[in-house]
Amino acid sequence: MSVKIIKPTCNLETVKDGRGGIFTWIPDKPILEFNMLYFRPGKTRGFHFHPHFEEYLLVVDGNGTLITRKKPDNKESEEFIHLSKGTCTKTEKDTYHTIYAITEMTIVAMLTKRWDHSSPPIIKVEE
Repeated sequence: MSVKIIKPTCNLETVKDGRGGIFTWIPDKPILEFNMLYFRPGKTRGFHFHPHFEEYLLVVDGNGTLITRKKPDNKESEEFIHLSKGTCTKTEKDTYHTIYAITEMTIVAMLTKRWDHSSPPIIKVEE
């Protein structure tokens, strides 16, 4: 179980010539589906894990915290990653995780297997 931050490369010419910038993230597994997720401050979808796919998250807007646990009922094992615009993470299969929005957030979630082809796609964990 793990989550890691994926660092982008940058086409520096697009920054130097004033166009703004092109940043590129290259996943190590093929992406088969992507989804736009909206989060509201103070709300969470709860701890869960995905048994059939890896999940890449790219923060488009806002700030929050991605929290993981080694075991679902062990709050002592919690670790976090601060999420802000441009942060990209990869969450391995079977990693217990949730996101707490600090501000309104928009995230693109990219999956290595289609949601509807996973049975079940998500397993929620009671807190």
